[in-house]
Amino acid sequence: MLAIGLMSGTSLDGVDTALCEIKGQGLDTDIRLLDFMTYEIDPDLKEEIRCVIRNEEPITDLITSLNFRIGKLFSHAVKEILHKNGLSGKDLAFIASHGQTIYHIPKDTDRLVRSTLQIGEPAVIAYDHGVDVISNFRTMDMAAGGEGAPLVPLSEFILYGEKEKTIALQNIGGIGNVTVMPKGQKEEDVFAFDTGPGNMVIDEAMKVLYGRSYDKGGEVALSGQVDEKVLDSLLTHPYLAMNLPKSTGREDFGELYTREILRNWNCLKKEDLIATLTLFTARTIADSYRKFIMEKFVLDKVIVGGGGAHNKALIQYLKELLPEVEVLTQDEIGLSSDAKEAIAFVILGNQTYHRAYGNILGATGAREQVILGNITPNPTSFRRKDV
Repeated sequence: MLAIGLMSGTSLDGVDTALCEIKGQGLDTDIRLLDFMTYEIDPDLKEEIRCVIRNEEPITDLITSLNFRIGKLFSHAVKEILHKNGLSGKDLAFIASHGQTIYHIPKDTDRLVRSTLQIGEPAVIAYDHGVDVISNFRTMDMAAGGEGAPLVPLSEFILYGEKEKTIALQNIGGIGNVTVMPKGQKEEDVFAFDTGPGNMVIDEAMKVLYGRSYDKGGEVALSGQVDEKVLDSLLTHPYLAMNLPKSTGREDFGELYTREILRNWNCLKKEDLIATLTLFTARTIADSYRKFIMEKFVLDKVIVGGGGAHNKALIQYLKELLPEVEVLTQDEIGLSSDAKEAIAFVILGNQTYHRAYGNILGATGAREQVILGNITPNPTSFRRKDV
């Protein structure tokens, strides 16, 4: 079957769009990436999304409108990759759309219940392309007592199984998350969690200090000096001390958090702040490995994917912090770092298509394995009956 996976992460880099060929399901899944592209988000739309995420004032009407605008954005991304490959929606078995996370509450609070919201109306995509759309992957896991994140571990278990070694698959998008596959690799032994900030804090600081969307190749970080006092202060963030299972997002490490850092430490050189924030991300990853992984297992290999895999400073810091571990990027093993999450949602969509479970209990903390996602059917596939 042909299928498309859509993913827009917390960093708002664009809509990652993966066209894949897939067959089978579960451990018998065979998937091949045919094409990948990142569809740009219009700056005005990006600012409206940030306005909602900042949650500074009642904006119910804007959220309602954005749900359809983001649905159309995702539909345009599908249209472009289909056109590029000479295909139409009729050639697809399904589209798997993660949507755009607006807010994620992994644990109950005094005022709020555990919940999550991803928008990007699937009906718009289904109508535009005449194809079934599978979306809203996180909610069923949360209904089953999980945190709804991280969700990629099942896809990673399917793709990267290597029974002779203990492997950590580290994604560095806006947020960092890791899937751990212990030696022997039984599914029930796999666990995962969010390590903390990925590119999110670095990107926001680059936007404020340099007017750039990210630190390309880690060039700015490599030109600066780390301030240990600032780093020690950052490492006191309460999320980093939490036990598993745990997940996080823009609510903890977003724009407001980053701008407070920049106000508090505006005496530092710009490049030194970027270097410090980059090492901060690397330390949250390495420290969580030593606390949650390396106390139980001999960690043999780390494979880094996501946009952070292109940040040379970040990879250098990780190698220095984990000298006893082989640290590689997905590109170094012949796979696309950028396409990783979009491919993961094709795999999860395929599980839903086959009515098979999509969550791993050791990752989300759910009570049981469940089928993930809502299916919005091709609206023109009905069969007419005489009235």
